[in-house]
Formats: sequence, structure tokens, C-alpha cells
Amino acid sequence: MIPLQKVKEIIIKHDDLEKDLSVGKIDPKIFAKKSKEYANLGNIVDIAKEYINFDKQKKDLEQILDDKNNEKEIVDMAKKDLNEMNLKKERYENKLKIFLLPKDEDDDKNAIVEIRAGTGGLEASLFCADLFKMYEKVCSKKKWILELISISKSEAGGFKEVIFSVNGNDIYSYLKYESGVHRVQRIPKTETQGRVHTSAATVAVLPEAEDVDIEIKDSDLRIDVFRAGGPGGQSVNTTDSAVRITHLPTGVVVSQQDEKSQHKNKAKALKILRSRVYESEKRKKDLERSSNRRSQIGTGDRSERIRTYNFPQGRVTDHRINLTLHKLDEFLSGEIHETMNEELRLKDQDIKLKNL
Repeated sequence: MIPLQKVKEIIIKHDDLEKDLSVGKIDPKIFAKKSKEYANLGNIVDIAKEYINFDKQKKDLEQILDDKNNEKEIVDMAKKDLNEMNLKKERYENKLKIFLLPKDEDDDKNAIVEIRAGTGGLEASLFCADLFKMYEKVCSKKKWILELISISKSEAGGFKEVIFSVNGNDIYSYLKYESGVHRVQRIPKTETQGRVHTSAATVAVLPEAEDVDIEIKDSDLRIDVFRAGGPGGQSVNTTDSAVRITHLPTGVVVSQQDEKSQHKNKAKALKILRSRVYESEKRKKDLERSSNRRSQIGTGDRSERIRTYNFPQGRVTDHRINLTLHKLDEFLSGEIHETMNEELRLKDQDIKLKNL
């Protein structure tokens, strides 16, 4: 049973936000935040209102059943209505439980994704490129906007590192399950004896931080500019357009040199830096609430092995939920990525419900 007070709080909050949003003058950022919260509550408020009335409806029906003077037809209808109402109440209760689960405050944010080649040399860099292509296809399928921030290519045509942002609706709630070590098992093209090699890439998914999320003072930043360098140390630019920004309180350093404009490089570097500092602060809070963190799928830790892509057997396995899909090509093409993600979210909800 859900305490009725919890359900009533949903209705009260919805009404309060409706009043706040009807006020003429309101700060645009506060308005946007409250509008999103109001829309979110709008998905459940009707269910909350009906749930509160179930007990009264139940008593009315039970009175009909207890009244010996009622005709059989009326009693039969009351029994049918009571059974349907109990089933409906159970469905609504489950919906309300899921809605009342502790939420990640960053679920509705956009995300910055960083993929880096790990152990495995050139083969790891090729796998890094494969993962990037997979996320490109997932974003295209979901009509999300992917914007490349920086890329560092390897000699074999793969990527040593690629960083990009993803914009759309509830991006972080979906992509956060991708954080961790992705392992690949396959026979490299250069392997003459047909041996399977294992290599890895690391994926970090950061909620994109906004000005209202974290304050970064100019006095806390050291900004260095330098000449952008290409492969082998050659200069690719004759001006000091590359930017390195250090956040002095945390020691977070971000370098950016993809753009020819110093201004654009600085803007991109600040975008990454803001999200990395925000994530660093978030991790400190998560450690303070470690019991809550352990009740979730994985930890979001980029050192945790989360998934294996086995090419000889054509399978992909997620180790957090012991789920194997024997459709590796479809998974990499973004076609059944949603299937894995749904299972991760359901398992996460199940763990949280047990700990509620």
C-alpha cells in the first residue's frame, strides 16, 4: 500500500506549480524548470486523483453487496465492478510506485559522451570507432541531435578518443547505462593464425551541466592558449587557437584544438569542463549516499566492466543483468539497442522498488 499522503502530495504539487506558472513575471530558467516538472506531474496526476477515490468507491460497492434487499442482478454488477476496480487499483498502484521511486535528478538532462580506446592497441582504437558509430545510429533512430566536440584518430583509421554531446528528451536517463568498460573479442585483420584477441574501450556519460547546476568562477580557471599540433608534431595552425583550461579547485583539465577559432575551442572546452566538474561533485554526494548508490544497476564507474561484444559467436552480453543477445550486428547498428536498455531500466526499477 502507498501512503495516501504521498499520493495527495503529487496533486498538491501539481496545483502549486499550475499557480506558479500562471504568474505573469517569472525568471525564464525557473519557468523552464517548473514547466518540465509540471509536465512530468501531468502524466500521473489523474491517476493519483482516481487512486485516492478507490477506498470510497470500494465502501459504496461493499454496502451494495451487504444489503440483503438488493436484487441479484444489482449484486452481480457490484461484484463485477469491485473486481475490475481492484485490478485497476493494482495497476495504478504500480504506476504510482514507479513514479515515486527516487529519481536521478539528471535524468532529463542532455549528455556528453566520452569514448576512449583502452587495452588492445590499434584494435582498441578500431573498437572505439565502432562504438561511436553505434551511438550515432542509436541517436539517428531516436531523432536525437549528436554534435561532435573533439576527435583523435589512430593510424589504423580508428579513434584514440572521441567526445560528443547528445541533445533531446531525457537523454541521460537512457545513456547513463552505457558508462563503463566495453570489451570486444574478435580476430583482428592483421592476425595470421586466426586467434581471438580481447581489447577494450571506456565510455563515460556525463550529464550536461547548465549554469544553474554549478557555478564556475572565472577566478577558479587558468586558461592557456597554444598552437594546435597535428600528427607527428606538425603545426596545423599558424595562430595560438588551441585552448587548455584548468579548474584550479578540482584539478580538472580540458584541452581543445579541433576548431580553428580560439573562441570556439574555449566554448567547447568550457562545456566539457563544466560537465566534468559537475560529475565530480555528484560522485562525492553519491559516495555520501553509498547505500542508495549500491541499490542501482552498476555504479556508473568507468572502470567497471559492463559489456562484452563477441564477434566469433555473434553475441553481446551485459554483465550487470546477465543478458545475452545473439544479434551482435543488429545491436551495433542500433536496431535492438533499445531492448538491452529496457532490460537495464526494468532491473534498476525492480531493485529500487525492493528498497523503497
